[in-house]
Amino acid sequence: MSVELLGVVLLGLGYLALLFACGMAVERGWVPARITRHPIVYTLALGVYASAWAVYGSIELAAKAGFGYLAYYLGAAGAFLLAPVLLVPIQRITRTYQLSSLADLFAFRYRSRWAGTLVTLISLLAVMPLLGIQVQTLSDAIYLLTGSRYSAAITLLFCGIIASFAVWFGARHSHRHRHDTLLSVIAFESIIKLLALLGLGAIALWWVFDGPHSLQQWLEGPGAAAQAATPQLEAPQWRTLLLLFFAAAFMMPHLFQITFAESLSRHTLLQASWTLPLFLLLMALPIPLIWWAAQSTNETIPVAAYAAFLMTEHWWVGALAFIGGLAAASGTMMMIALALSGMVLNHVVLVARPPEARSDLYGWLLWLRRGLVVAVIAGGWLFAESVGRYHSLTNLGLAAFVGMAQCLPGMLALLYWPGANRKGMVAGLMSGIIIWLWGLWLPLLFDMPMLSLPFTPLMSANAPIWYNVTLVSLAANILLLIIVSLFTRISEGERSAAEACSVDAVIRSKRLPLEAATAGDFPTYLAQALGDEAASREVDRALTALNLTPQERRPYALRRLRDRIQANLSGLMGPSVARDIVDRYLPYRHDDAPVTDDIHFVESRLEAYRSRLTGLARELDGLRRHHRQTLAYLPIGLCVLGDDDELLMWNQALSVLSGISGDSVIGSRRDSLPPPWPNLLGSVLNASQTPLYKQAVSLHGKDYFLTLHKAVLSGHDSRGGSVILVEDHTEMKWLEEELVHAARLASIGQLAAGVAHEIGNPITGISSLAQNLRYDTDDPALLETADQIQQLTQRVTKIVNSLVGFAHGGRQTLPLPASPASLSTISEDALHLIHLGRSGEDVSFTNDCPNDIVVRGDPQRLTQVMVNLLSNAKDACDTQGAVHIEAGKQANHAWWRVTDDGHGIDPSVKHRLFEPFTTTKPAGQGTGLGLSLAYQIINEHQGKIEVASPPPGKPRGTAITLWLPLYQQDDHLPHAQDTDC
Repeated sequence: MSVELLGVVLLGLGYLALLFACGMAVERGWVPARITRHPIVYTLALGVYASAWAVYGSIELAAKAGFGYLAYYLGAAGAFLLAPVLLVPIQRITRTYQLSSLADLFAFRYRSRWAGTLVTLISLLAVMPLLGIQVQTLSDAIYLLTGSRYSAAITLLFCGIIASFAVWFGARHSHRHRHDTLLSVIAFESIIKLLALLGLGAIALWWVFDGPHSLQQWLEGPGAAAQAATPQLEAPQWRTLLLLFFAAAFMMPHLFQITFAESLSRHTLLQASWTLPLFLLLMALPIPLIWWAAQSTNETIPVAAYAAFLMTEHWWVGALAFIGGLAAASGTMMMIALALSGMVLNHVVLVARPPEARSDLYGWLLWLRRGLVVAVIAGGWLFAESVGRYHSLTNLGLAAFVGMAQCLPGMLALLYWPGANRKGMVAGLMSGIIIWLWGLWLPLLFDMPMLSLPFTPLMSANAPIWYNVTLVSLAANILLLIIVSLFTRISEGERSAAEACSVDAVIRSKRLPLEAATAGDFPTYLAQALGDEAASREVDRALTALNLTPQERRPYALRRLRDRIQANLSGLMGPSVARDIVDRYLPYRHDDAPVTDDIHFVESRLEAYRSRLTGLARELDGLRRHHRQTLAYLPIGLCVLGDDDELLMWNQALSVLSGISGDSVIGSRRDSLPPPWPNLLGSVLNASQTPLYKQAVSLHGKDYFLTLHKAVLSGHDSRGGSVILVEDHTEMKWLEEELVHAARLASIGQLAAGVAHEIGNPITGISSLAQNLRYDTDDPALLETADQIQQLTQRVTKIVNSLVGFAHGGRQTLPLPASPASLSTISEDALHLIHLGRSGEDVSFTNDCPNDIVVRGDPQRLTQVMVNLLSNAKDACDTQGAVHIEAGKQANHAWWRVTDDGHGIDPSVKHRLFEPFTTTKPAGQGTGLGLSLAYQIINEHQGKIEVASPPPGKPRGTAITLWLPLYQQDDHLPHAQDTDC
């Protein structure tokens, strides 16, 4: 091996080692993510467009067409300047449906696996000349530097290393993800080739010409004849070149993958729409300088593409050109190999041999792709050695670009013409490809004259063959696409995909149930195609992305899960295979129910794209949001059910009433709602007449009364279904019961007034007889009995007066009590009266009231209160129970408390304890008037009652505390005041 050859090999290996070191630094996190994910890295990765054609082919094109070489850069710049209307819609589709290649996109839009296969084969044929350029320029550069006949073998060595890099950085993982390491490596190579070209341009300008003035003198002097002899492109040819490079900028497989599958966001792509043209402008500037410098130092240039090696005799200039070409070729080869391997795997291998239920599906797919990566690069080397070396870079490059441009009509129809169908696309594409193969590709393989193309006699006789082939092939392609699409029917699947691919489209997904009942059933169904492990991983991945659980059973959520799995499988196997697997193993259940649009899905898509709407569409969307918000915040519960009983809306008021979040039930069936809602909603749906008034239901452990209204959605513009309003009439029901209760009390009050009147007369007679008895006997026992009878008749009189006051609406007619009353004495009297009843001997009573506590009040009426309290306390106690009476002073009031250790007060009656006729005693054992009268009497004494059940610090029992004003010597209340009870 010669010294020159060894030096070139070491130089190339050193550069590739530096490339590997850069990739490992990114792989291991030595380079921060904020750098590797910076938009400028994405822009530099897009610089892979500037392949070896940019370093060598552009110089050759400049020698043949003058400034026509700029079409290569301006065409790509134009494509990215149109990013908002061209590239962003494609990015939206690819990101939404996990499409990573042009073949994926065509197969998805035209709903045909053969469309994807056809685009893959076309891409393979079209890219092979471009891949051959990378290998050929590398081999030629080695030969120019060394003159060795082993240049092809050294090139094969470099191709093997580049293939291993592509596998290591791009095909190490089974799941598709953004290749940050690979993009960083490609961005690094873009910097190297840019610096190399700018360095060569600087050498040409400052070393060869000695500055701009010297260059100007040469162009006006010795170089003028050479420039005059350079052919110039005619305007139609110039525009055609712009079109070819415009299409190549985003349709070449490797460029499609970086532009759409590897992009970070829409913002990143829009930023690249001006940064990439700037990068390409810098790449284009040195090209004429290099060519002019080579012309000035050489009388003849055998191969114009390698003019950089002829500018000067210094070896390091050639080495710089070699490094620039290696940087351009290696990045392009890696990206082409990765992109084509994915396309061939998804649209040729898996279509011919669909995946089976393998135990290691991911590993099988991964090794297949790695093998295809190596095969693509090996095929490029074989093409370069067997075909490429016999043709100029211009011919090879234009053959590739014209072939790839045949997909442009189908792409534009995909985006902007929903009426295009697969028959028209295939017919147009086949016609264009046949013309391209006949006119440009086959002449690369066979050195023999070809029949002239149709319509070429109508064109200029001096027009180059690539120009004629481009015009004729694209014209036939477009005409057949339009004519066949117009006269053939588009399938339902194509129509749905067309709506998804159209600019600002929203898919009208259908509301169909699945055979799978829950998300947990999905792995069982998919395992038949993917195997248990792969099926479980794909379902878990989709569940995690959608934040769902395996127990999910809502039809809407299951449809979303199915779509997500299909999108994920599209990234793994391509949309055709993914769609076949999902349609076969996760089928829809076609019932007799009418099929309608999935309104909730449409709403969610509109929300996602709301910021992109403009003009009337934005105004209409604002109106939609206003109406939606009106229903969502309506203070009455509202839900919408489809004809298939699927829940379409559940507003906030109904969420509060039911305790069920709308997000958790939207898209579910009515019968899957928690009770009592399935039966309740079903009753109003099946009712012949509505509303249904005050339906009793139990919610949150309480009784509610709900009124339900129904409106059936029908009409030409309606999607069917029913709207149900749910009003909470629980409070109204209680108010009605209170009104009935008040009427009952009013009637009882009238009865009480009559009873009081009738009782009053006998009581007066008994009182008179008791007084007479005191004058008719001197027996102490009889006198004591007469006094007790007199006291009891006075008590009955007080009770009768209270009943009369209650019957008159509680308005007090008696003067406010102002007499001194000893709480100890009143307590003893009340205990004495309790003992007279001959009941309660099994309950002990204790009186701990001090003798010095005197309150202002009526002793008789306070005794009545205490008797009622002691009687209730006695009834509440068990056998051997205890009732305790105590009292004390606090400021100007006295407190008087009765405490028992009984069972306490039922919580259900605590809030109405002092209402008349409220009792917990069995029927016939209590009137329910005791505490009501006690409350009224204490209120008349300007006091208050407090109830604690159980008392603080005790597990059971009740403590009732009375607060009464203390008696003052100067108390004088001459006039009574009205008070409400």
